Amino acid sequence: MITEFDSAESELLSLDSTSNPNSPKSINATTESIVSQVRQIIDRISDTAYAVLAHPPVFITPELLEKYVDVQARLGKPETLPQVFQMYASKPMPRESRGSISYAKQNPNRVANAIEPPVIEKALDTAIEARNLDAAVGIIENSYATKAFIRNKLLRKALLPVGTFAATPLAAYVLATNFSDLQDTMDSGTATNIAFAGILAYVGFTASIGVVALTTANDQMKRVTWAPGVPLRLRWIREEERAALDKIACAWGFQEKWRQGEEEGAEWDALREYIGQKGMVLDRTELMEGMDY
Repeated sequence: MITEFDSAESELLSLDSTSNPNSPKSINATTESIVSQVRQIIDRISDTAYAVLAHPPVFITPELLEKYVDVQARLGKPETLPQVFQMYASKPMPRESRGSISYAKQNPNRVANAIEPPVIEKALDTAIEARNLDAAVGIIENSYATKAFIRNKLLRKALLPVGTFAATPLAAYVLATNFSDLQDTMDSGTATNIAFAGILAYVGFTASIGVVALTTANDQMKRVTWAPGVPLRLRWIREEERAALDKIACAWGFQEKWRQGEEEGAEWDALREYIGQKGMVLDRTELMEGMDY
């Protein structure tokens, strides 16, 4: 039987538990409030950083872009990175003249507007850690897939081999002329021509084998490979784009190799379709583990 004294005691105990700041409910409420405030601060910092770069008089330099990516990476906010990458190449350039500011239109396809690979990779890692597929794909679309990046790559990596190839005939002729002086079985002109043809044939054959080996190598490919029919030159030019999509597929899919290929869902289907539109194949059957027979 519950007496008046018992009921009064229970009320006092309940009041004590609710008013106690160390109670579990009070601690949870305080934790949620702190987390909410931290999120608001993070959102405010992220929005402020974006507002600074989007301000028309602000010219986005490579150093400023790198700092912005670093800030958003620390905050875990990749949503604005694709748009900022696009602004980096297309935002009108401010110019001061006679006390006023005018804006000159930029060519987004210029070599100078290419984004450095380390900056792109950091932005991509941020999007993957935040599990934001739209941001990850947008980062690739506005960096590795741009004409500016492709032209920059051609200048950095193809200019020296092309220059060497162009100078090869002259170097071969000089060598052939010197070799012709080392023999006395035929006249100098004939010996020079034979040596010149032999040197060119050797260099051309060796170089062609090297180019084929370089453009057809697939050891670095995990889940995203090239579709049949894609020219070898495009495979080499767009290798960074393929590697980035491969990185996304590995991050979003199953980590166990024996389960790969069984992924489902709207995001995965959209990623597969997007990769297919780029001339690539996600989880090519004959290259999957256990299917190479």
